[in-house]
Amino acid sequence: MDEDSKSASASGQTPAPDEGRPEVAPHPSLTGQAVVPSGPADHGGPAANASLATLCLAALGVVYGDIGTSPLYALRECFNGEHALAADRVNVLGLLSLVFWALMIVVSAKYLQYVMRADDHGEGGILALMALAAQTHPKKFAGLVVALGLFGAGLLVGDGVITPAISVLSALEGIKLVAPVFDKLVVPVTLAILVGLFTMQSRGTELVGKIFGPVIVIWFLVLGTLGVRQIIHVPEVLGAIDPRHAYQFFVVQRSVGFFILGSVFLVVTGGEALYADMGHFGLRPIRITWYGLALPALLLNYFGQGAVLLRDPAAREFPFYALAPHWALVPLVLLSTLATIIASQAVISGVFSVTRQASMLGYWPRLKIEHTSANLVGQIYVPAVNWAMMVATLLIVVGFRESSALAAAYGIAVTGTMVITTLLAFVVARNRWHWPLPLALAVTLGLVSVDLAFLGANVIKIAHGGWLPLSMAAATYLMMTTWKFGRERLGASVRENLVPLADFYELIRIERPARVPGTAVFMTSNREGTPPALLFNFMHNHVVHEHVVLLTVTTSETARVPLHERLKVTSLAEGFTRIEARFGFMETPDVPSVLQAAALKGVTPEHTTFFLGREAIIASERSATGWRLGLFSLLSRNSASATDFFCIPSDRVMEIGSQVRL
Repeated sequence: MDEDSKSASASGQTPAPDEGRPEVAPHPSLTGQAVVPSGPADHGGPAANASLATLCLAALGVVYGDIGTSPLYALRECFNGEHALAADRVNVLGLLSLVFWALMIVVSAKYLQYVMRADDHGEGGILALMALAAQTHPKKFAGLVVALGLFGAGLLVGDGVITPAISVLSALEGIKLVAPVFDKLVVPVTLAILVGLFTMQSRGTELVGKIFGPVIVIWFLVLGTLGVRQIIHVPEVLGAIDPRHAYQFFVVQRSVGFFILGSVFLVVTGGEALYADMGHFGLRPIRITWYGLALPALLLNYFGQGAVLLRDPAAREFPFYALAPHWALVPLVLLSTLATIIASQAVISGVFSVTRQASMLGYWPRLKIEHTSANLVGQIYVPAVNWAMMVATLLIVVGFRESSALAAAYGIAVTGTMVITTLLAFVVARNRWHWPLPLALAVTLGLVSVDLAFLGANVIKIAHGGWLPLSMAAATYLMMTTWKFGRERLGASVRENLVPLADFYELIRIERPARVPGTAVFMTSNREGTPPALLFNFMHNHVVHEHVVLLTVTTSETARVPLHERLKVTSLAEGFTRIEARFGFMETPDVPSVLQAAALKGVTPEHTTFFLGREAIIASERSATGWRLGLFSLLSRNSASATDFFCIPSDRVMEIGSQVRL
């Protein structure tokens, strides 16, 4: 990557030097005189602070809700809709074979054994994968790597909005079998449930996992039990493990069989959430719960639905609910609703992680991020993202009204992300793990062929709802690249007017301003120039503090920075000190902790004044990119304050404003 593409801001409206915008730095070995103590969510794996059993239970409640509720609608979509199949032996066994191998290849092999090895200090998700790939890939292709990662992140955001809508709708639609008269209540009740779900996000995924974990355990046990109950009557469905049934299905159905892949793919939606949420719980708990409970329960349930369809083809409209006796329908609808509420949690927490990563890497404005656990890594809540997702999800429910109408939109979002994940994983396998080219190509071609088959089957649904996640991904991509573009333009503009620090030293020797008691901290991203806020204060007030700290906070391309590389302190002339602090893109840049660790005489949060710059961006009307700069200005005005982002005591901050025309 070139220097511009490496630069990333998490800290403010702009990358101006006086606000110390974190920027992605290379990986020099910084040896400092002091070390910043680790924050509660900064270092160590999740297992270091919680028992394996607790993490497994919490992972079930947060990670597996999405993929665990696919039985509600996946097979139903295969036998209903535009390309509905007859529930005969060839079709049922063929589809069950496709379901089995999709789960084994996409989830068990690709994600659990391959992609999830690509962790960045324990963190997962498509932006973490992008960062790993960008660090090792040849510079000339780095732009393509970043573009793929950003668009994949946009698709994941679309998935996070659609999943709550389709999941809760699909569960509540089962009420038609109990009392058709209540059909009109499905949408209003769905809206009420979703409002409650997004409202409780502020409690954090640790609490949510503790509440939802036992429910999901019961859900998977019920899934398996219902499936076994039907398999006993039609044990031949177990023969669908033989891939020849899938081959025979395509021989008979031909082109229709390809189109049906778009519905079969619904069984693996949620696989990307396993990777995105890895930083919340760790790889080991996710693997244990998948192989020990989730996978067996899902397979038993899908095979049980196949047995029901072979016995009663009329059950094709709701094959999941046909698994249960009539007396159990009401409890099953209630349990399904709880499970789908939990399903939404997996992608919501995943979107929180992605937006935090994007912000720290400089592709999204500064966000207010709340850490909701003192014990587990990655437990965060992002209020702005949460409420924006809630509004979008509610609008989708009102607009589509049925889960079947959302199935096309759902598939295109997840398949697109999975294709990008496979391509980025190839870069990591080749350049970071140093796999031989033949091996890396063989694995990638095998996996991407499956991904592309699913993507192709979903592309034909763009006009029927697939446009929604694509539009959301494009809008998200536009905003991320616009923020990056605007920061670079603003940074260049500010650098043109910077006064070299050596010239400033000469100026204060000539002017001899009053050296007032105390310590002033000026945040700057430029290591050579004078922070504009410092120069402004000198020119207008004719004072300079006795102690001046020039603080630069940078965001590394790695998820976490080792403690011994965290801090570098350098003494300068005229009572000035430079502090350089490095944080990973999954860490919180806590400025007071930096100053305490620096252990400089008189430099403590209680006796320090922080000077921050705030720039008002004015887009030039004659500029060919004026519309983009206007969007950048809008994003800047609505970003969170540097005070909150850097955890600076608000009563010790002085902001100095300026206007910058781009």
